[in-house]
Amino acid sequence: MSYLKFKPHPWHGIPVGENCPNSVTAYIEMVPNDTVKYEIDKVTGYRKVDRPQKFSNYLPALYGFVPQTYCGEKIREFAALKSGKEVLKGDGDPLDICVLTERNISSGDIILEAVPIGGFRMLDNGEADDKIIAVLKQDEIYGVLRDVSECPETLINRLKHYFLTYKNMPGKEIKAVEITHIYGAKEAHEVILRSIEDYKEKFKEHLTEKI
Repeated sequence: MSYLKFKPHPWHGIPVGENCPNSVTAYIEMVPNDTVKYEIDKVTGYRKVDRPQKFSNYLPALYGFVPQTYCGEKIREFAALKSGKEVLKGDGDPLDICVLTERNISSGDIILEAVPIGGFRMLDNGEADDKIIAVLKQDEIYGVLRDVSECPETLINRLKHYFLTYKNMPGKEIKAVEITHIYGAKEAHEVILRSIEDYKEKFKEHLTEKI
């Protein structure tokens, strides 16, 4: 039981969840009131400062990733199939997830159980960069939602606006980022399962190592 002495790596050491893809574990990197963009350091597993947020747009949801997922060939293939566009590759990161809750969760570096209800098919410079949309399990307001079609349109538009503009500089709009589709829970489940397959393929040598 010596492994209990060490904190597990958030990407590799936390289970995706026993009820996946109906519910998944989400590791939260950022919360809506963050004025700095945080992301996981892939080597150490610590949450690190990526960059200060330059402008006033903010993320209207908890934001992080699904552990033991990877956006590789199967994600690329699915994005190309569904969008009808040329997709160069998956973005090489764990699968991103936005989690809706009516509660004020004030800091990241936490895990929670989330129920996927849909997602954005986002392409960033030709790379598949899906964003799963989920709700906090048992949330008093959003916990009853089971598909993105049940979400308030205003909230979905805010999420879209953030991802389409958060890299922009004044007068230098970046048009390499696009959201080709908003999809529902069934397709979100497929994206999650494909990202798990990509993870197993990417890290197969490590997964078979004897401890």
